Amino acid sequence: MASVTDTKDTHGRLIAADQVEGTSIYNPAGESLGSVEDVMIDKVSGRIAYAVVGFGGFLGIGNRHYPLPWEKLKYDTSMGGYVVDIDRRMLEGAPSYADTDTVGWDDPAWGRRVNDYYGMPPY
Repeated sequence: MASVTDTKDTHGRLIAADQVEGTSIYNPAGESLGSVEDVMIDKVSGRIAYAVVGFGGFLGIGNRHYPLPWEKLKYDTSMGGYVVDIDRRMLEGAPSYADTDTVGWDDPAWGRRVNDYYGMPPY
């Protein structure tokens, strides 16, 4: 009888979505830019469109959420997190939202704004 695969085992190439959440995001200098709060997946294609990064605030108060195009993230095994080629200032100026904001994930203009900011094609 075949054994059930443990989705919590993150040593291979695949990782469960719930294990991505909480993973640190760094810039190339190793500075922490926050962590992955969520991943946004296109229901039709199955592709990951964005990693939503939590950044700012203090003890979770005033925290903002920054969607990053998934293609910007590169996993670095030595750091145990994702590295993106942006600095803190660029992230601070990026399209973002607060907990109290309504985000139009289905609004093509919102997606274009995010992708254009990072110079990425639409997912």
